[in-house]
Amino acid sequence: MAPLDAENVRRAPKVLLHDHLDGGLRPQTVLELADQLGYRALPASDAGSLGRWFREAADSGSLVQYLETFAHTVGVMQTPDAVQRVARECAQDLAADGVVYAEVRMAPELLSPGMPLEAAVEAMLDGYAQGSREAAAAGTPIRIGTLLCAMRQDDRWDEVAGLVVRYRDAGVVGFDLAGPEIGFPPDRIPSALAVLDRAGAHRTVHAGEAAGIDSIVAALDGARAERLGHGVRIANEVGADGTLGPVAERVRDRQVVLEIAPSSNVQTGAYASLADHPVDRLHRLGFAVTLNTDNRLMSGVSVTSEVTDVATTFGWTWDDVRTVTERALAGAFLPDDDRKRLLDDVVRPGYAALLG
Repeated sequence: MAPLDAENVRRAPKVLLHDHLDGGLRPQTVLELADQLGYRALPASDAGSLGRWFREAADSGSLVQYLETFAHTVGVMQTPDAVQRVARECAQDLAADGVVYAEVRMAPELLSPGMPLEAAVEAMLDGYAQGSREAAAAGTPIRIGTLLCAMRQDDRWDEVAGLVVRYRDAGVVGFDLAGPEIGFPPDRIPSALAVLDRAGAHRTVHAGEAAGIDSIVAALDGARAERLGHGVRIANEVGADGTLGPVAERVRDRQVVLEIAPSSNVQTGAYASLADHPVDRLHRLGFAVTLNTDNRLMSGVSVTSEVTDVATTFGWTWDDVRTVTERALAGAFLPDDDRKRLLDDVVRPGYAALLG
């Protein structure tokens, strides 16, 4: 059996459900795009210093301050060519990290007025497609599905829901709500949810990150979320002896997928350290835990580092890593035939090789 270390985790086939396009830029790309676009607000002028600045600024213990770092990444993504480049490099970077399927999310409205929403979506799709072709040619095949976010605090939900439906045969796999949980309920604009309902479109909702159980209930009942972006505050209803409150019991029994991003949660002050994070406890109790990066640039993480750090901290085995990977694939917004093919042809053989 291969040792469970970073080198072998990188070799393992991994599935990523919660990764923000505007949170994963290469520092050098940020610098080059800023130069091309005349963006003068960057806090550093070389890639090493800029990467450190993003990690340190995000590592504030405050979700509000964490989110402020995105002013710079979004600021250099205001043209279709820039978005296409960032999406292409995202596909390349995830593939090189051993990710075989990823759903990457972005709010197209954050790229407006730089471009029409349709142009932003098409630039993302083009970039992912090109990067995936290049990754396959390099021997690291990857498939990427696009999630389109509407910002909770803004009023463009209907437009974004319409784009999810319009582009779902071109690579858009679902709808997400992002932005501040508190004060902006996920059923605030019912017409957008009705658009998704009529089309049978998939949806995930950021909930249970900055806010607690009430936010999770609102996402499930108000927005009819299939997955919870973060969802980690469900641990508030888990007793020290493992007893579950009614919402936690519902989430576990229905296997509602939790898109947990431990490093991000520590950075935003939800938990003091990885050792204090409830990811292991939720996993042991049978919740549908998945491991995610959230924002690779701001958190200074990869899927490999996130899995390796959790496994090392909590004594996970390859069986735990495989279980989390298969759960993520089960929760992916994929057609059943494609999911089965990835499971049978890629994921299970990959772990069988590592398990010897």
